[in-house]
Amino acid sequence: MNAYVTLLMGNNYLPGVIALSRSLKRVDSKHPLIVMYRDESTDLDVLAKEDLILKKVAALPFSEPFIKNHTREAQHTKNPFTKGNKPTFHNPLDNFYKLSLWQFTEFKKIVFLDADIIVLRNIDRLFEYPEGCAAPNLYESLDDFNRMNSGVFVAEPNDETFIKMFHALDYPGAYWPRTDQTFLQSYWKNWHGLPYIYNALQYLYFNIPALWRWDNIHVIHYQYEKPWEQNNPKKEQLLELIDLWQCMYQNTPLPQSIIEKMGN
Repeated sequence: MNAYVTLLMGNNYLPGVIALSRSLKRVDSKHPLIVMYRDESTDLDVLAKEDLILKKVAALPFSEPFIKNHTREAQHTKNPFTKGNKPTFHNPLDNFYKLSLWQFTEFKKIVFLDADIIVLRNIDRLFEYPEGCAAPNLYESLDDFNRMNSGVFVAEPNDETFIKMFHALDYPGAYWPRTDQTFLQSYWKNWHGLPYIYNALQYLYFNIPALWRWDNIHVIHYQYEKPWEQNNPKKEQLLELIDLWQCMYQNTPLPQSIIEKMGN
């Protein structure tokens, strides 16, 4: 059995999980969506009607120096985000809980999707790809093709792999500038590049508009600012994408202008 997996990092990401779930249903995906969570205070009742598999994951045994190096304050001091704004509710340390999916050995293959993603076209074919496949971190220049984005990737659960990954993650002096993204690119030195249309980052929309192909994009990833933020500083630049996300979240028809651009 295969499954999609996302990571719910507290109540502030609930809208994202709901929109992701509803977008997968719109494209008639054949595979379930598993929601990993670890915060006991998360309001899971909100997800009760979404036909999801909820899996609580145990706290990972991070060392104290590792925790100290990956607090929001420490990371933003060492490597400040200069291209966009991470919401105040983002905790960098939480990103590493993606590794927990390798413990889901009841599944043959997993496609991980960040909770700030929506799916525009069926992507079930990604389960045919091998572990270590991910799209590039493309949103500013063509040089970005050399960097991996961990918002979408293919994994094959295995307990031994999980142990190896954690040992490679947390060691004396370990610091991952972009958390799980930097780590996974380091761990998968020969990572396989998926086409960027399977993880189109929202800044691509205004930075390299020639590559924003509505007729072929399968996944939109709202990196940096989230479309459900009240005071989104990029609202004017991303209004069309925010409106599209709202349609997924509210489960309402897509704007006719988008349908025409997609060629549906």
